Amino acid sequence: MAIPCGQEAGNSTAAPGNAEALWHLARDGMVRNQIEARGVRDPRVLAAMRDVPRHRFVPGQLAAEAHADRPLPIGAGQTISQPYIVAAMAEALELTGSERVLEVGSGSGYMAAVLSALSREVYAVELEPELAERAARTLAELGCPNVRMRCGDGSLGWPEPAPYDAIMVSCAAPFIPPALWEQLAEGGRITLPMGPPDATQELILARKTAAGSRIDRLMAVAFVPLRLPSDR
Repeated sequence: MAIPCGQEAGNSTAAPGNAEALWHLARDGMVRNQIEARGVRDPRVLAAMRDVPRHRFVPGQLAAEAHADRPLPIGAGQTISQPYIVAAMAEALELTGSERVLEVGSGSGYMAAVLSALSREVYAVELEPELAERAARTLAELGCPNVRMRCGDGSLGWPEPAPYDAIMVSCAAPFIPPALWEQLAEGGRITLPMGPPDATQELILARKTAAGSRIDRLMAVAFVPLRLPSDR
């Protein structure tokens, strides 16, 4: 029987005994002090942030810092996003649990795990083979049966399961990649940190309508750039 994503599976890397209770307390404090305090209100998003074991998605030597109010390095020049940003982006998509979601730039798989608790299906794309393999392994250990992981060029999306009700781009780009817009269903939403690399970007929420698009600007952010295979 699959364990709902965010519940610890019985495996050799899970924290035993009272340690897991301490991790849960750390997540609860993270949600209360960093996420609710900044205005995230969706109860499903808050529950997912409390349930998904963030410490499992960072390198072991950084586990004690997993719930800090900042991004952390995960290898290959990539980062796991600040907890508040993860929650705010997830809330912006207004997921109800019935959606098919694409995530681009999955990194450690943490955002995919959060999205798995909020939607019906998650398709996650990560360029770096090492990160994609590690993310897939962690998601499998935690029991996230509705997440599929692919190593590849995120700017091309994942066309076979399209259209998607929502797309989350977890890396910065100067514009919405055309392939992603094409794979978004009418009425769908996409969040994207828009702007140049190595500078402050603007997190946008774009809605695909019959008449074209509607774009809302949410906040200033700083993300690693969306890269192509030639950038490795």
